[in-house]
Amino acid sequence: MFVTINPYHTQSFLFMKAPDFTLPDQDGTLHSLSDYNGKKVLLYFYPKDDTPGCTKEACGFRDSLNDLQGKGVQVIGVSCDDVASHKKFAEKFHLNFPLLADTDRTIVAAYGVWKEKSLYGRLFHGINRESFLIDESGNILKHYTKVKAEEHPTEVLKDIQALS
Repeated sequence: MFVTINPYHTQSFLFMKAPDFTLPDQDGTLHSLSDYNGKKVLLYFYPKDDTPGCTKEACGFRDSLNDLQGKGVQVIGVSCDDVASHKKFAEKFHLNFPLLADTDRTIVAAYGVWKEKSLYGRLFHGINRESFLIDESGNILKHYTKVKAEEHPTEVLKDIQALS
């Protein structure tokens, strides 16, 4: 399996150290990847708060969080929306995990998920829906590139169960 973190890299990144970060969540609390040493982390990137696909994905993670945490996995969502938007989204859908605000796009760039996209023939840049499963030592175990929002939480849970 090959994992690409930055689109300009051409080598394999399987078991590469995941880029660290420090970002605020929906309550303004700062989170760093290093805070989760000793736990697996599912770091999922999504385009925008309170949109249909992103809501399905977030609610799927909310509903499967107990099972994931039972397997030692912390779920963390990341988008470029600000803290206030994340707070409104989390409260509206009773989300029970951190949503990190990467308003300056530093982390989405470091993980290579800020990409050119097309909608109705119009080109623009935005977050590609991708996730990274990170092990207890901060190494990337799996890079999910073709994420289907509604199915992704179940897919991750199956992968975690297979690792156990």
